Amino acid sequence: MMFRRSNLELNPGAKAQNPPPPARQELATPITMDRVAHELKQHNYAFTQDEDGDLTGVWDEHQFWFILGGNDHEVLQIRGRWNGSFSSGERLTALMAVNDWNRDHIWPKVYLRDEGEIVIYAEVSLDFEYGVTDSQLREAIACGLVTSVQVFTSMSSSIAATLGME
Repeated sequence: MMFRRSNLELNPGAKAQNPPPPARQELATPITMDRVAHELKQHNYAFTQDEDGDLTGVWDEHQFWFILGGNDHEVLQIRGRWNGSFSSGERLTALMAVNDWNRDHIWPKVYLRDEGEIVIYAEVSLDFEYGVTDSQLREAIACGLVTSVQVFTSMSSSIAATLGME
């Protein structure tokens, strides 16, 4: 670790300078669906509120939901559904692609669901028990959308290659 001497120690005749004012600190406040909606509106994203109170919209042709879970609705979950699907006979191919992603990446979490056809979901869940600043919320939303779209792009490429659809 390197320590520097102050300008006053090096030059005893120098005047002390006032330190720069501290950066404006944001306060962490409880997360609400209104705050999530506000952040989405700030980016001119098109979304609606479903019958459960969740926010939903389409990004890069994939359906996404913004859900508040947890005992006190403190966990923000950004969940995306890939716009493709598989027959049950292609389940193993899809499962291998999902496992490859989950093995090589920390998040988003990726999984399959059988909804009459095999579909892929990606989720980013963030616990804001102690509140969240506006900038943290903005980053969380961007992270959830961007990384999930990356998953879906990767899935499209790797599954197409595996099934010989390139």
